[in-house]
Amino acid sequence: MRRKKETFLFKLKNTVTTLLLTCVMLFFVQGYTNASSLRFVQVSDTHFLNNGANTTFKMIAESPKLLDDAIDQINTTPNVDFVMFTGDLIDKPYEIELQAVLPHVKKLNYPWYFAFGNHDICVGGYLTKSLYLSILRKNNSNFTFTTPYYSFVPKQGFKAIVLDSIIDNEITSNGYIYKEQLDWLDAELKKSQKDVVLIFMHVPLVEPFSSNDHLMKNSSEVRKIIEKYKNPIGVFSGHYHATKVVQMNNVLYVSSPALVSYPNAFRIIDITAKKNKVIFDLKFKETSLVNIQKLAKLMVFASSIYSGEEKDQTGIYEIKR
Repeated sequence: MRRKKETFLFKLKNTVTTLLLTCVMLFFVQGYTNASSLRFVQVSDTHFLNNGANTTFKMIAESPKLLDDAIDQINTTPNVDFVMFTGDLIDKPYEIELQAVLPHVKKLNYPWYFAFGNHDICVGGYLTKSLYLSILRKNNSNFTFTTPYYSFVPKQGFKAIVLDSIIDNEITSNGYIYKEQLDWLDAELKKSQKDVVLIFMHVPLVEPFSSNDHLMKNSSEVRKIIEKYKNPIGVFSGHYHATKVVQMNNVLYVSSPALVSYPNAFRIIDITAKKNKVIFDLKFKETSLVNIQKLAKLMVFASSIYSGEEKDQTGIYEIKR
């Protein structure tokens, strides 16, 4: 009788141990396999202009070819969730130029969105932000927004926020975000604390290099709002035509290169959200139009400022939850 009891207890112990080990294994497996992912493309500063001439800094005459090359590369990239143009889609703020660039952009096989750049609007002129948005809505079924700042959910667990950093009543390359939009940003971040948040804007909050006539005038005020939240946040901008990545705790500030000037590149970003961390995988995609890129490099004073270091181009950054 005693032997039977010992046998029973031994089997019970083995069963309980097996169940516990199974639970532990499932816990760890779930932590790795239940990761959600997102892939998007950021294209900045295309400065599209029909029949334009190159300058000492920008390959304006080649802007249509450079844009088509980027679109061809994007279309052959699998599983892209969306494409974001972070400002200066056109070089001259005329409706004819916006209408001219749209047939190129509409070749994209993926949903695309837009943030205003300083070259996109005409201060006191015909192409206002309101008209610009109206034209985009008519030519892009995914673009349904009536204000220059907006948000959308590209995939569950992710929140995209597009900010308008452009001063529309003054001819300037500096940026500023007014109180109404700051209050809206704060409210969007407050209700998205469980998400991976992606913020897109033209003028960067962290300068890739110092420039008194390109800076965000109230960057510290905007950053104060963003950095008080502790979920993983990526901020993607352009404007300086420079490649730079700066991580500050849970916020990744990403300045991306210009398509129109050296290094004539754009970014593909893969984000993997796991239980205890989020991984940002930044890939640097240069134009395949090598001769144009070589000429563009000759036209800038210090090419390394714009191309950035290797870690600013292609790198993996982790943010703990």
